[in-house]
Amino acid sequence: METGLLHLHNLLRWIILVLLLVSIYKSFSGWKGQKAFAAGDKKVWLMTMIAGHITLLLGLYQWLLGRYGIFSYVKPEGVSMMKDPYLRFFQMEHPVSMILAIVLITLGHGMAKKNVSDEEKYKKAFRYFILALLLILVAVPWPFREIGRPWFPGM
Repeated sequence: METGLLHLHNLLRWIILVLLLVSIYKSFSGWKGQKAFAAGDKKVWLMTMIAGHITLLLGLYQWLLGRYGIFSYVKPEGVSMMKDPYLRFFQMEHPVSMILAIVLITLGHGMAKKNVSDEEKYKKAFRYFILALLLILVAVPWPFREIGRPWFPGM
């Protein structure tokens, strides 16, 4: 079960990235094109937020109870979490960055509900989504990193 959840968490990153890119495009084109806020934009932003929250829940399970979870992994004596790059990444850097990214995605979606001008909605949502994308790109364990994971699970 644990491996399946990890693979699902890994696959959902692609869904989030695609939805986030679509959300960024829609918010940027709405902002620069002086468009009226559309229900389709709100739906895309909602799907981005839902995918992010589902991935966050799977990640929180991995962080707390997974193979290297805070409550399930016993560090060897003399090993410091902050000195071990693998443990530091998966128990500190990755979770904190991703939680912040999901907060930014949620704030971006929240702009759809605000009673402000359409230009302001698009502009602020664009900024939130861009920051979330940057955090995600920095905090994902890409295969070319020292602590990388494969592009797709099982590869």
